[in-house]
Amino acid sequence: MSKAVYDTRLFFEHYYSKDETILQKTKEAIRSVKQRYISAIVIHEVYQLTLQKEGRETAKLRADLLEKDFKIINVDPKIAKTSAEIRHKYKTSMADSIIAATALSLKATCLTDDPHLKNIKEIKTKWIQNHAAANTQPAT
Repeated sequence: MSKAVYDTRLFFEHYYSKDETILQKTKEAIRSVKQRYISAIVIHEVYQLTLQKEGRETAKLRADLLEKDFKIINVDPKIAKTSAEIRHKYKTSMADSIIAATALSLKATCLTDDPHLKNIKEIKTKWIQNHAAANTQPAT
């Protein structure tokens, strides 16, 4: 896979899983992709969770690393409108619809195990558990 949008859930697994196999898979999912993108909303979600679990210093460090290691995609008018359409059609959260709209706008695979995102037919999804085998839905 040459281009991917990463969902927040991948980072939750990366930072908080106690399973060494999962950690290796998240590392590989990050290293193996040439063009790595995250929506700015992912920074918000990672920062918020880390702030709650580990405090401000770690939250700032993680946000800085995400900004360094990934191309951040801000919500522009096109993504905002697409997100609203996805949210309306699939009754999903604002964050999930923004991440999906970001993947759609970049024509990129979304790395997620979130059932809300996996149900969105307009995007292709993949998860680390099936990293070798494609767990995808065709883009329409």
